[in-house]
Amino acid sequence: MIKKFFSIVISFLIIFSSNTNSAEFDVKAKTVILQDYLSGEILFKKDEDLSIYPASMTKIMTAIIAFEFIKSGQLNLDDKFVISENAWRLSQAGYSSMFIMVGDSVSVEDLLRGIIVASGNDACVALAEGIAGTEEEFAIIMTSKAKELGMENTNFTNSSGLNDPDNYSTVKDILIMSRYLIQKYPDFYEYFKETEFTWDRTGGDPITQGNRNPLLYKNFGADGIKTGYLALEKYSLASSIVRNERRLIAVGSGFQTKTSRSKESQKLLTWGLTNFDTIEIAKKGKKFSEVDVWLGQKDKVDVYTETNIYKTIKKARLKNLKSKIIYTGPVEAPIQKDEIIAKLVISYEDTILSEHNLLAAENIKKRNIISRIFKSINYLIWGDV
Repeated sequence: MIKKFFSIVISFLIIFSSNTNSAEFDVKAKTVILQDYLSGEILFKKDEDLSIYPASMTKIMTAIIAFEFIKSGQLNLDDKFVISENAWRLSQAGYSSMFIMVGDSVSVEDLLRGIIVASGNDACVALAEGIAGTEEEFAIIMTSKAKELGMENTNFTNSSGLNDPDNYSTVKDILIMSRYLIQKYPDFYEYFKETEFTWDRTGGDPITQGNRNPLLYKNFGADGIKTGYLALEKYSLASSIVRNERRLIAVGSGFQTKTSRSKESQKLLTWGLTNFDTIEIAKKGKKFSEVDVWLGQKDKVDVYTETNIYKTIKKARLKNLKSKIIYTGPVEAPIQKDEIIAKLVISYEDTILSEHNLLAAENIKKRNIISRIFKSINYLIWGDV
């Protein structure tokens, strides 16, 4: 559960050690990473920069690019693309498929659900060709977006994740991509928790396929994200769970079996939930505290932060972590709304962990001349600001 603290000086549990791997805990996978979504803190990592073949986790970026085009107005969910023979062939090759046919006119929304829920490689090619003309051009857009997001060790050569030595990434980069997806497109992200998709195909009975993410079928709080499999890479999974307003994101690759992928991913997410707390320190744009004002029409002004501020802490390590307001005050009027007038400093012992600007929530005008004189005299006599 997210715990909220609003006092100027805050004491709570120490943030966990920079060595996030516990000697008593491990995950049976080649490479793994676990993150607290709100704070961005990495809770567990194991060879997180190891290069992998992302397999169908590639489709997360395919969906993101489509969402970008929709958001910009260049694409609509009800737009339709005509299916090429190139896309259709993937539905005949034994791969995960939506089972589209040559010449079908399929909506963008159906293709997205075919990609996200059914993991259809044919749907990926159809969407890529519809947006960029060719899958190769679409892959260039995907890689460009990856670089923009800071995915430094990623290159995409196709839209589906089918085996290609030049289609590579890391669990760390896939985590960056997954967090961006959830932050930027929360409404579209709802597709990722759908457990089945029915494609009312042309010339045949409708086909209903279930989501391949095993965690969605457990009473666990999972709501995404994407499985993957390649013979060389074995099983992979980018997963996310929401519990009591907290969200954790995990990415793992190199699970030896489907059962291990499910069991170990659930174990990792459960470990993160039970061993750490998320602390809400400040909410973007909301009153954090107030500071004193000198010679203003008000004696105090509310201050707020420009960003949400959360910290993730490890349970049962009782030390002092402090959050305090620093400013030269009282702050002399006039004060402009949104003016930076103080700093919020979060520290542990003598180490500053982070600093954040505090902004005035309103305009504060100067008192009139008579009032200022009496205020100044009062200060000289009594020291009362």
